[in-house]
Amino acid sequence: MDYTYAQIAKMIDHSLLKPTLTDRELEDGCQLARRYDVASVCIVPHYLRRCAAILAGSAVRASTTIGFPHGAHATAIKLAEATRALDDGGEELDTVVNIGKTLSGDWEYVRGEIAQLTDLVHKRKQKIKVIFENCYLQNEHKVRLCEICGGIGVDWVKTSTGYGTGGATLDDLRLMRKHSPAHVQVKAAGGVRTLDALLEVRAIGVTRVGATATAAILDECRRRLGPG
Repeated sequence: MDYTYAQIAKMIDHSLLKPTLTDRELEDGCQLARRYDVASVCIVPHYLRRCAAILAGSAVRASTTIGFPHGAHATAIKLAEATRALDDGGEELDTVVNIGKTLSGDWEYVRGEIAQLTDLVHKRKQKIKVIFENCYLQNEHKVRLCEICGGIGVDWVKTSTGYGTGGATLDDLRLMRKHSPAHVQVKAAGGVRTLDALLEVRAIGVTRVGATATAAILDECRRRLGPG
């Protein structure tokens, strides 16, 4: 095998974003992520402070979403959300671009919003992922967003929220990796539900995936690697 358990686990952002999740389910999900030692938990904002408390002392990062899932919040609201998330212990923030402004070609607006959010997050020594929601975009939009995000210096570009009409595709991931500078990582979200699917996107250069099937993926990883 050309991977270790730790390498695979540290690719996974365990996703706890369904609006119907109860407090018990959110608690259990955070504990699961800690047991499996994944990269992060991406959790609904109202539970972020508790999530950070559960993960304290572990190597699993607490994360949440900004402007989720449609990206149409006013920039001031996204900045307020991000500030609250950072205050609540958020270490990685997944923010949705303004999809309508992207489709309108209002690149000054799009660039300005991403730049303000990135500046806020980086000043607090934390990391930001920018979600494109590719299912609504043409390739020209995706390429332009990669160029903008690369110039600003975001930490990740991300395919999807998982709540649009489609998730991560191999073609989109190849496109995003090709048009992003080396210092910008790529995250796949929506549709990566098996170890084989994760390994396939890893081969493209993806460093993170958003997953709800975390336990199944990592149990299979352990099974394949075997003892020792």
